Amino acid sequence: MKRWQAVMEFVLLAAVWGGSFLFMRVAAPEFGPVWLIELRLVLASAVLVPLVMRQGKWQAGLTLWRPLLVVGVLNSALPFVLLASATLTLPAGLTSILNATAPLFGTAIALIWLRERYSVAQFAGLAIGFVGVVVLLGWQPTLDASGFGLAVVAGLSAACCYAIAAPYVRHHLAEVPSLVIAAGSLTGASLVLVPLLPFTIPEVMPSAQSIAAVVALALLSTALAYLLYFRLIAHLGSTRALTVGYLIPLFAMVWGVLWLGETVTPSMGLGCGLVLLGTAIANRPPRQPAPVLPSGPGAANSETRKRHP
Repeated sequence: MKRWQAVMEFVLLAAVWGGSFLFMRVAAPEFGPVWLIELRLVLASAVLVPLVMRQGKWQAGLTLWRPLLVVGVLNSALPFVLLASATLTLPAGLTSILNATAPLFGTAIALIWLRERYSVAQFAGLAIGFVGVVVLLGWQPTLDASGFGLAVVAGLSAACCYAIAAPYVRHHLAEVPSLVIAAGSLTGASLVLVPLLPFTIPEVMPSAQSIAAVVALALLSTALAYLLYFRLIAHLGSTRALTVGYLIPLFAMVWGVLWLGETVTPSMGLGCGLVLLGTAIANRPPRQPAPVLPSGPGAANSETRKRHP
């Protein structure tokens, strides 16, 4: 893949993932969170599962159905429904910024749950990210029983779900192809939501605009996004591909302004900057100590330092 092509696909991925918050904001009021996400999962699975079967990798999905189901709940069904619920109240841009706190939760979980050692800089990143969330909320005690408070809790809970799912995938599905994980987990997530469908039937027939938003959410922001993401991982590596998360809130805010007439407030801009800065600091790979070099002619000129990939 040429450099310009990688850059274009990187930006396209951020754009379609950022668009998911716009599509949920449009469709959730008419479909309801559960039906909206069920359709998203079913349509995306209908695209990805045939690709897995064509590549002859479907056996892996069958033998690992239990961990794939767990990932489907933690990484798709639960966070998708929570985010769709949040968009009933919150602007698309604000919901995307709350979702961007997932790496901060991941760092905290690794520290508390997995007992990993972290540096002072990473603690500082967590603190900066927390301040960013406070700024987003306008320094007000909004976490009450009102719609706004519950929506904020839903957005942050979705981010926490992603943070819990990541180490589970690394521990149980490290050797499984990414496309199998995506197709299997999305399919499992769609099955998990089926029992809830009879109790959450939309009260009115959704409009053509909402139906189009669901199709775009499934095909562009889910199926296409996964395919682009896997291509970028293959050509850029997982570490560089993950940095797409820094652009998603920016695109979500732009789409919200252009298509929904949303307003980007100063607190949203400052809070977004602090959250992304804290995420970058908290997830910065640690430096390796300088290697011990043999003494001898030219040894003094060969000092180098390496970073983790």
